[in-house]
Amino acid sequence: MDSNIDAASVAAFHDRQLRNPDWPVFDDAQSGCWTWVAANHRYNGLLWREEDRARRLDVPPAEIAASKRLIDRYNQKRNDAVEALDERLLVELGRVGRQSGARLSSETAGAMIDRLSIIALKIHHMRAQAQREEAGADHMHACACKLERLAAQRQDLLSCLDSLLHEAREGRAFFKVYRQFKMYNDPSLNPWLYGQAQGTGKAAP
Repeated sequence: MDSNIDAASVAAFHDRQLRNPDWPVFDDAQSGCWTWVAANHRYNGLLWREEDRARRLDVPPAEIAASKRLIDRYNQKRNDAVEALDERLLVELGRVGRQSGARLSSETAGAMIDRLSIIALKIHHMRAQAQREEAGADHMHACACKLERLAAQRQDLLSCLDSLLHEAREGRAFFKVYRQFKMYNDPSLNPWLYGQAQGTGKAAP
């Protein structure tokens, strides 16, 4: 595959982005599969920030509602990036002959990379909490313990991603893009939205 995607390079990319103080506001130009790895990670970063903001108690309800709408938008973009990444990977994998008895992976490579992005965010923010001296020794110790568990979880997932990619490149495994079908974001599928559009003002039963 010409995408040079592997677990170590994905983790390094995630961490490099997190070290940039302007991320995730800026748009880091990438190419090929990395366009969608970057987009997915960026929207996860925006989601993280907005989820924090949505839990404020010192602002008017309208600001929380605005945050909730941004969360929906970012979540849709995050999922769109996962599907676009999987599509790109599958185009490249289409050049590989599938062996008889190849296993179907219920989780796609893009979904694993999405999970790695979220774990990278958790590690980044948990590390900051483990170093927050004003919070006290107990807080720092508890966060340091959680950080160790997150690191182990990340390592396991990195291994699983490499295994899937390796097997897929040899034709011994494959995955499919099933689509997320986020019904609540679709005005034609969310009964509260199409009910409103039809003038009923309420959800259909």
